[in-house]
Amino acid sequence: MHDKATLERLYRSLYRIRRVEEEVARAYPTDKIKSPVHLSIGQESISVGACEALRPDDVAFGTYRSHALYLARGGNLPAMIAELYGKATGCAKGKGGSMHLIAPDVNVMGASAVVGTTIPHAVGYAYALKLRQTDRVVLCMFGDGATEEGVFYESLNYASLKQLPIIFLCENNGYAIHTHVLRRQLLANLCDRAKSFNIPAEQIADGDVLKVRERMQAVVAGVRAGQGPYFLECFTYRWKEHVGPGEDWQLGYRTATEAEPWKQNDQVPRLAGLLAEADRDRVHREVEAEITAAFHFAEQSPFPAPAELWEHVYQ
Repeated sequence: MHDKATLERLYRSLYRIRRVEEEVARAYPTDKIKSPVHLSIGQESISVGACEALRPDDVAFGTYRSHALYLARGGNLPAMIAELYGKATGCAKGKGGSMHLIAPDVNVMGASAVVGTTIPHAVGYAYALKLRQTDRVVLCMFGDGATEEGVFYESLNYASLKQLPIIFLCENNGYAIHTHVLRRQLLANLCDRAKSFNIPAEQIADGDVLKVRERMQAVVAGVRAGQGPYFLECFTYRWKEHVGPGEDWQLGYRTATEAEPWKQNDQVPRLAGLLAEADRDRVHREVEAEITAAFHFAEQSPFPAPAELWEHVYQ
């Protein structure tokens, strides 16, 4: 059983991410958003469940599809929307856009548009934590496409060799852009590959946010206790196109029928049904007000000054 406060906290996070991204999708065609957007609609439960199991001082690394991770971990919403708008008040001062969200104040250490590149960064951070003899852990999230990068295997090997405090979490939505996993890999056996490096591994098949939270709590406890790295493969499904706010069934690489079981298992209405109506309505009012204020903040914020081009440039 889950207590009322936990259920409300999880629902607020799920609903907040869903509504933020729906508003991003609404605003995107106006050209006010200055960067490509990779939406997490349909995949929210993985980030929400995983982040719920972390301590505030634990560290998270994401991918270019990291709106959900950024928000679930406590990233500042007005700074995120301002970043999408390319404004100076954005979390990367308007220079990074949607694919480079970062919030060091809550230990979200950044994302990258280049597939797989944050995996070795996360391993390096975990190595630093071990050298400092802390009990903090690192969460490294990535998609199934990143597992085809060579650095993924180098990182697993090093993390295993040094017994680092890191959780490798693969959000497996089945596609690398438009190509299904079984057209890219002869065997879809990511857990077996992790185990070949002597890293314990398991799958969570249905995107159940409560199950993700429960398993992550156990995994985090083991990693924090010094048991070394762990690999989680969480199956999920993105509802929107690879990049952008629309749908892409017409492209023919997947079908709406394939998505239907995932939509029927949508964790947002599922958790909504576990709350009292008054509590749910209060969450909705508070989240909608927050989103309205965040978009207003982005609209009113200035663009970076031309001199900003010369800041944070390494020669």
